[in-house]
Amino acid sequence: MIHHAKHYRTGAAVAVEVEAGRIVSVAPSDRNPREWIAPAFFDPQINGCLGISFNSPELTPDNVRTVADVCRAHGIGAFCPTLITNSFEALRHGFATLARALDADADLARRMPCFHLEGPYLSGEDGPRGAHPKEHARDPDWDEFRRWQDAAGGRIKMVTLAPERTGAFVFAEKLSVAGVVVAIGHTAASPGQIRDGINAGAKTSTHLGNGCHATLPRHDNYLWEQLASDRLWMSLITDGHHLPARVVRCLVRAKGLERTLITCDASSLAGLPPGKYREWGTDLEVLDSGKVVVSGTPYLAGSGHFTEVCVANVARMAGLNLADAVDLATAQPRRLLGLPVTELTAGAPADLMLFDWEPGGELTVRAVP
Repeated sequence: MIHHAKHYRTGAAVAVEVEAGRIVSVAPSDRNPREWIAPAFFDPQINGCLGISFNSPELTPDNVRTVADVCRAHGIGAFCPTLITNSFEALRHGFATLARALDADADLARRMPCFHLEGPYLSGEDGPRGAHPKEHARDPDWDEFRRWQDAAGGRIKMVTLAPERTGAFVFAEKLSVAGVVVAIGHTAASPGQIRDGINAGAKTSTHLGNGCHATLPRHDNYLWEQLASDRLWMSLITDGHHLPARVVRCLVRAKGLERTLITCDASSLAGLPPGKYREWGTDLEVLDSGKVVVSGTPYLAGSGHFTEVCVANVARMAGLNLADAVDLATAQPRRLLGLPVTELTAGAPADLMLFDWEPGGELTVRAVP
């Protein structure tokens, strides 16, 4: 198969020949295509969609396949299934079900190369806790984590935790030694505790600017401390609801493209119509705008959008060109997690997407061949 499209990095018309799941050649095209071609997205934080949650005690392998197929239609060629704060048994069931689905399906395993555990070792305070159930927020427990890792078949590759939790520094050190990426998030830590968390091995910040208090000390706070550290990467949710455009622009300028990635943080309600729902034992609502909140509060509960919306938004918000915006959702998450980066070159895996885009406009995925 030969795809004629505009190269996302150069804008030049190219003919990309694909055979047996690999790119055979990338050559100039003799056509005038309207569509663009780029590596498919890799999202490090997908919680589910269409009412399916990876946290659900009723999760099945068929549910896992459904989420993967919906994500693929939005240009997400691969992602990290993400489980959030819950009981031990609920998390064990989620990881075991994911592992069973992947063990039985090599294609699914390729599309979900590793998992993200966002909690339960997070702040229990309102604000930093976000929509995570307060009754399950707790201190790190290495034996508990090891049992989840066993259930996951060793696939948990990133853990988000709050460094102020008792035992968090030792826990972070053990994760780092085990090759698991330590992320700071949903934290009420002091600046000193953030620094200690970085020294213990924290490598990135989970959705910086969210999962925090509405009001903070203007200078000494955990946001500035994370932003100032050259040792920390950051992920941003650029769905248009989690962060204002001017904040995104400032964060990207301060941290730099080389330490930034984006996620849609799709919740289990992503793709559902406006209305009231119940998830994680919590009443949630999808607003007409697509914003997902804890009912009756201003607290966000993940996103109702997918990665292509976030890529178009970050280009506008941060004033980025198409290549840089796409890289934040393709190459950068893979680099953070130590996974091979997909390139538009001969011999590379044909993990591609075709899409429509105009500067300043939306990005519309046409195909993920």
